[in-house]
Amino acid sequence: MSEFVGLRAVVTGGASGIGRATAELLAGRGAKVAVLDLDPSGVEEPFVPVRADVGDEAEVRAAVAQAAERLGGIDILVNNAGIGAVGTVEDHPDEQWHRVLDVNVLGVVRTVRAALPYLRASAHAAIVNTCSIAATAGLPQRALYSASKGAVLSLTLAMAADHVREGVRVNCVTPGTADTPWVSRLLAAADDPKAERAALNARQPLGRLVTAQEVAAAIAYLAGPSAASVTGVALAVDGGMAGLRLRAPES
Repeated sequence: MSEFVGLRAVVTGGASGIGRATAELLAGRGAKVAVLDLDPSGVEEPFVPVRADVGDEAEVRAAVAQAAERLGGIDILVNNAGIGAVGTVEDHPDEQWHRVLDVNVLGVVRTVRAALPYLRASAHAAIVNTCSIAATAGLPQRALYSASKGAVLSLTLAMAADHVREGVRVNCVTPGTADTPWVSRLLAAADDPKAERAALNARQPLGRLVTAQEVAAAIAYLAGPSAASVTGVALAVDGGMAGLRLRAPES
């Protein structure tokens, strides 16, 4: 497949997990891809590695400008950088609330602000944000993370309305629990990692975790020419978690 030939993409948080899978898929389909990450040291050709902390306004602007210069412009922005948090509303001090919201929400804002001048100049401009099932379903022990992703969902819709007449499409994906390095760290910290993985698998009707490659495929669809009439959409990649209500299996 070569539908991204001639297109230039920026992927934040692109050095691992969903971001890495997305960068690889876009490049495999012909795009030129810049990977923005806190640690892009393991990112090699054909990618353009750029260090960026999405929590730093000046650094984001400089990184996006560098990516645009090296790519020759920007047609696609994938906002994937983010951090997690485990706990109830009581468990985190204000400082941690500020930190997670600053990265997960304002990180998107900063990157979009920096990229919009380049996107407006593109004949194929698309923004895709990595949201979460946590934005649309009440999950235990995810109060802070859910609040941040709920904001990303609302922000996606607002930006889609603001920029549709500028030729910029804005969508998001809402993955279920995905088999990523962050989830692997959570499992490793559990009292019984095997039982915790089994519980996460069972929570999704398909009976397994979502893969990073499956989320990347959804991002690529929303970013690509085939989705030219799609904007303001949250595409679930959650194994049926949001929409299905199955009976308990018979014993």
